[in-house]
Amino acid sequence: MDPRISRVTLRVRGYHLDGYGHVNNARYLEFLEEGRWGYFDDRPDLARHFASGDPALVAVNLNINYRQAAVAGDDLEVLTRIAELSSRSARMYQEIRRIGDGKPIADADLTFVLLDVRAKQAMAIEGEILQALEPLVLPKAS
Repeated sequence: MDPRISRVTLRVRGYHLDGYGHVNNARYLEFLEEGRWGYFDDRPDLARHFASGDPALVAVNLNINYRQAAVAGDDLEVLTRIAELSSRSARMYQEIRRIGDGKPIADADLTFVLLDVRAKQAMAIEGEILQALEPLVLPKAS
């Protein structure tokens, strides 16, 4: 796997399910967030820029495509990468796949900005943070 992609695995549990016996749509948000935490866990040199909480990475847009239902006992992988980077925002692309057969369960695009917590406003992605993010960009295949 490309080192710019982070992989987190999880098992679907009964408490993830809705009344229809498949993963509740809101749970996918948690699975995706787990993938993003894993992404930064795998990159401590990048994570150190945000350890103090200022600046912070803040999600400003999230689009999820639900492809197929996951059910109790499914082992899933969440693949996360930075797909796009500009001076004002970045976009992460995430995929959730069933491990057993590789079938796509969901995919998502999340746009984030850097937030100057003290000033309560978005800030440019530049300097050391930009230098840390640039080599991690892996555009999404069309």
